[in-house]
Amino acid sequence: MSGHTDNSVVIAAPLDLTWEMTNDVEGWPSLFTEYASVDVLERDGDQVTFRLTMHPDENGQVWSWVSRRETDRAGLTVRAHRVETGPFAHMDITWHYRELPGGTSMRWIQDFAMKPTAPVDDLTMAERINRNSRVQLDVIRDKVERRAAELGRRPPAPLPGR
Repeated sequence: MSGHTDNSVVIAAPLDLTWEMTNDVEGWPSLFTEYASVDVLERDGDQVTFRLTMHPDENGQVWSWVSRRETDRAGLTVRAHRVETGPFAHMDITWHYRELPGGTSMRWIQDFAMKPTAPVDDLTMAERINRNSRVQLDVIRDKVERRAAELGRRPPAPLPGR
């Protein structure tokens, strides 16, 4: 068995700004509420390898791992996977962006499997990821929309009748 999640949000901001803010890995501690720090370990073209460290959880545990992301601006996708998998057998994430009338759709698809020794199974982790993704997507939406307003960068108006 393996886990799969699929979550998305519509952001009332231009695609370029949404792409820029959500792919600024060094800025993630300001964009996401769960990340305490990001340390970039290597950059090679459109690929970045970095260590993410979370704020302590409810038990005081600090989680940290290394991930690698590769952006494809022309294809409006980002593919990422954990290099240090921790309790996961594997964790792969694909980000999809799509320009919409009046904004940008951003979608996260996560495919993973938990190790047999992990404290939770695939289903429980999928539930946790879905719950947390909704929170983080809403926070990101609000921050990107706020930044768009500050910059006076509005998305193209929706088409008539939509």
